[in-house]
Amino acid sequence: MIRTCALVGNQNSGKTLLFNVLTGLNQKVGNWPGVTVERKDGLIRGTTINITDLPGIYSLSPYTAEEEISRKFIVEERPDLIINIIDSTSIERALYLTTQLMELNTKVLVVLNMEDILKKKGYIIDIVKLEKLLGTKCVSISALRRTGIKELIDIIRNGDRLIPEAKDHHLFSLEVENVISDVSKELDENVSEKRFAAIKIVERDNRYYDKYFKERFEKEISALEEQFDLDTEQLIASERYNYIEKIRDKVITKTKVEKDSISAKIDKVLLNKWLAIPIFLIVIVVIYLLSVGLVGGATVGIVDMLFNGGDTIEFPMPWGSYEVSLGEGIMGLGPWLASCITNAGGSEWAASLVADGAVAGVGAVLNFVPQIMILFLLLSLLETSGYMSRVTFLFDRLFKKLGMSGQSLIPFIVGTGCSVPAIMGTRTIQDKDEHQMTVTLTPFMPCSAKLPIISCFVAGIFGGNYLVTAFMYILAIGVIILSGYLLNKFFIKRHSTNYITELPDYHTPSMSYVGKDVSEKTWAFIKRAGTIIFLCSIVIWVLLNVNYEFTYTTNVEESILADIGRSIAWIFAPMLGLNFSWGASVSAVQGLVAKELVISSMEVITAVGEGGDVFAGNGMFAFFNGFSAMGYMIFTLFSAPCFGAIGAMKRELNNSKDFWRAIIFQTGLAWILASLVGVWGALL
Repeated sequence: MIRTCALVGNQNSGKTLLFNVLTGLNQKVGNWPGVTVERKDGLIRGTTINITDLPGIYSLSPYTAEEEISRKFIVEERPDLIINIIDSTSIERALYLTTQLMELNTKVLVVLNMEDILKKKGYIIDIVKLEKLLGTKCVSISALRRTGIKELIDIIRNGDRLIPEAKDHHLFSLEVENVISDVSKELDENVSEKRFAAIKIVERDNRYYDKYFKERFEKEISALEEQFDLDTEQLIASERYNYIEKIRDKVITKTKVEKDSISAKIDKVLLNKWLAIPIFLIVIVVIYLLSVGLVGGATVGIVDMLFNGGDTIEFPMPWGSYEVSLGEGIMGLGPWLASCITNAGGSEWAASLVADGAVAGVGAVLNFVPQIMILFLLLSLLETSGYMSRVTFLFDRLFKKLGMSGQSLIPFIVGTGCSVPAIMGTRTIQDKDEHQMTVTLTPFMPCSAKLPIISCFVAGIFGGNYLVTAFMYILAIGVIILSGYLLNKFFIKRHSTNYITELPDYHTPSMSYVGKDVSEKTWAFIKRAGTIIFLCSIVIWVLLNVNYEFTYTTNVEESILADIGRSIAWIFAPMLGLNFSWGASVSAVQGLVAKELVISSMEVITAVGEGGDVFAGNGMFAFFNGFSAMGYMIFTLFSAPCFGAIGAMKRELNNSKDFWRAIIFQTGLAWILASLVGVWGALL
């Protein structure tokens, strides 16, 4: 009976999308390679069969950490069934892994995904003939269009009856097969995958080729290499591909003359030598025009009114903004709760704690939920369509000059949602130095937690001009380029690496997946507001209203928080235009816990100390002008990230020296850039 399955396939073969379809879960899907970096488990719908989604691999000779995860699970944990998903449009490349899986003496189900795309290109695959040649069950599906899924689940459920055990395929030349046979006879009886292990020994794989086998078979293996003038790893790969080419020629039929695909026609424009970069910049501006400007801008005022009350709503537009009066207005959740507490005989400090602490702090972050939802929606559409993979190709040449490659851009793009999974995604980068540089630079991207900082200052200081928001995104790319140059020049000196990738076809985004993706990310953002932001807002309120004698005070200048802020204000004065604002200083430090806390901290301090609302452009914003606001944003965006991302950095770098060097570099560079802008503004 089938109880456990492993979902195995090349990167970007639709593996994780199929996992989501089979389980009903919502793992990250992207139209580029390397999305899955850890194994994920779930139950196939309607069954008790557990399925494990493994990182994408091209062979069972791993070179990266995620490939090692897949190999170890397949070989050592031995699932009852291996579901080998294949991109039908790249069958020759995909079958290399398939032939290795067939050597493990376990059940292998070959799933041909995206065969509908292959047909559009003018080719068809003979499934029956492929089954006979491979000696196992094959099924055709489209994970994106949900076709063939019911048949696939039925085959998995009845795997004991429908799927035969994998048989040895003698696909190599006689000379190679003879050596494999000799090695196989020397293996212990408890080795279940003898042929697989024997081939690995012949390839001199260090995981199998120990001292005993070196002494026993070195002469035979060396003779093979001399006869074919290839090392045995190259020899095995070459003969494996020869076998695969024969299968390809027998099962694939050409039905019509292939024309330029739609993807190729689109790429002639989007990857044009002169148009590619301008188009990318326009895309970024449009994203922030919609998410922060035209659509998302008005929502901040609406949500803020629900929390804090008011009588007007401001609608920002590209040519300015206009206000809509609501007459008497509404009270808002915070003032309403405060009035309930005082009317019930509660104390003034209790009402302030609820209204100016909890509600003001949490509301300051939740105000931006609609903007973030729109941003997530637009980015998810770009990712799943295939455009973002083109962006990695687009920047590859530039990144090579910085000692990186286009592969480093993938974590940067993921980082627009959250830095933590983006940093984890750097595991797909094989080169150690490039991996270190990418981990260090990934937190520079404006994530969803930084969007409230940008939006708040844009509304309060820059008149709601959404172009400032787009500029901050473009500035982040500029800071990454500058940082890459500095790291490559002075700290991590290295040569560029090659980045080879296959550009996937453009796909119509799956709206069901996009919807799940956006809702999942948005809910994660809301949960942070309801937990970390809530608790920290309470702590800030307490420190604002308590002096060193631990008695309640209404004078915030006598509070513990004010004293702490004054002691560190000198650090932040240069970026604030030589202004010693203790409130802004404390709020900047709060960003180390969670970037959203910068705004929630400012809102609580403003509500308690000024009796106002930071979103209305008064209170603490009185300390800022255009230059100091820009300097402050630069520091909070590019200094060391939140605790969650810092923890991810520590795990990925796995070296205290490299970790602290990254933190110091991030914060030091952010302080220098911010101070230059702030002091420049003060001197003008």
